[in-house]
Amino acid sequence: MAIIELLKVVILGIVEGVTEWLPISSTGHMILVEEFIELNASEAFKEMFFVVIQLGAIMAVVLLYFHKLNPFSLKKLKQEKIDTIKIWYKVIVGVIPAAVLGLLFDDWLNEHLYNYQTVAITLIFYGIMFIIIENRNKYRRSNIKTFNDLTYKTAFLIGMFQVLSLIPGTSRSGATILGAIILGTSRHIAAEYSFFLSIPVMFGASALKLVKFGFSFTGMEIIILLVGMIVAFIVSVIAIRFLMRYIKNNDFKVFGWYRIVLGILVISYFILAR
Repeated sequence: MAIIELLKVVILGIVEGVTEWLPISSTGHMILVEEFIELNASEAFKEMFFVVIQLGAIMAVVLLYFHKLNPFSLKKLKQEKIDTIKIWYKVIVGVIPAAVLGLLFDDWLNEHLYNYQTVAITLIFYGIMFIIIENRNKYRRSNIKTFNDLTYKTAFLIGMFQVLSLIPGTSRSGATILGAIILGTSRHIAAEYSFFLSIPVMFGASALKLVKFGFSFTGMEIIILLVGMIVAFIVSVIAIRFLMRYIKNNDFKVFGWYRIVLGILVISYFILAR
C-alpha cells in the first residue's frame, strides 16, 4: 500500500513540476489528476499537500536564478547589486495584490471554485486569450526588454493580473505572462518576472496552508510531502529550462491551443461520467 501511495505522489510531483511553470495551470491539472489518482489521506492533508508540494517547484527557481537574484554576490559590481535589489523591490510590488486578496478570499475560493466546471472554463478562456494576444503582438515590438525597463507601475499592474490566478485553472504563470505581454514586456522578461513573483507568493501560500493544517504529521505524511517536493523540484528544473529555450524562437499560442483542447476534454469527461 505504501509503495502505491508513493507512486501516486511521484506522478503528482511530475504534474506539479511541469504545469507550475508552463502557462497551463498547475492547480487545475492537480484537481483533474486527483479524479484518477486519489491519495489515501484526509481531505485536510490533501488540500495542504497540493499547495505545499509547490515548495519543491519554487526551489528550482531559487537554484536556477540564484546568481541573478542574489544582491550579495561577490561576483557582482556595485551597480549590478543595486539592479538586483531593484528587481526584488519590483517583485514585492507585484506580489501585493495577490497576497492581500489571497488572504481575504482563500477559504471562499476553496469552497466555491475548486471544481471541474471552473477549471474547464478558465482553461478555455485563457487559452483563447493567449491566441488572441499573440496574434495581436505578432508585428509589435516589446518596449520592456530588461528589468531596468520594467517600471514599478508596470510591475504592480502585472501583479493585478496575477490576482486572476486565484481562480483554479487560470494558471499563475499564465496570468502574469499574459498580463506582462499585454503591458509590453518581451516574452523572456514576462516569463522570468513570473518566475520571480512565484517565490514569495508560493512560499506565503505554503506557509498559510501549513499553519491552517498544523504541524502534526504522521511518518507517512512526512514522506509523502518530501517525495512530492523532491520530484516537483527535479521536474521543475527541466520544465523551466525547456520554456526559456522554447520562447526564444516561439510564441505561447501552442499553450493556448493545449488549454482549449484540455478544457473541452474536461467538460466532455465529466458530462459523460455523470
